[in-house]
Amino acid sequence: MPTTYQLFGGAITVELEGDYMDASLYRQVPDSQEVLLHRDSDVSVIVEVLQCVSQATDPDGMNEGVRYHYDSLAHDNSALSTHVDSVDAPNGAASEGTTPQPALLFGTQRVRKFGKTSEENDVAIHLALWRLPSKNVDLVLSINDPTRQMTHAQSRHAAQSLRIVDWGLFP
Repeated sequence: MPTTYQLFGGAITVELEGDYMDASLYRQVPDSQEVLLHRDSDVSVIVEVLQCVSQATDPDGMNEGVRYHYDSLAHDNSALSTHVDSVDAPNGAASEGTTPQPALLFGTQRVRKFGKTSEENDVAIHLALWRLPSKNVDLVLSINDPTRQMTHAQSRHAAQSLRIVDWGLFP
């Protein structure tokens, strides 16, 4: 049964399968991020409020936007290689003041284990993007799963359950 987590002081909610803890209780997390760590595995869930990136060749920016954020994450992870399994981008814009449907990307990134130069892991990446052009915001949910325990259905549920409760979060 999924648990509802409140992020950014309750401005955003998301439902996740499993028991997660707030990473900010143990380490510094930027104000533009919320990081949840699974208590019994190495799965992490990150929600970021980012400036909207321009994607000129994609009319609503969803398909190329989600790929852009995936590539950016690969860069941040110093990924040795990446593979995109699937992209599902909705058509059309959302109504003002309602949480739009996200673009979803499932992929794999080969990364070195933290602090170890010889150990490499294939990390399943579940990424969701909500474009909020009226606020000049890309809201990004990334689930990093080195254990490959989270199913596509579970991550899809998390993405589809995300709700923007307080639009005042975005100035």
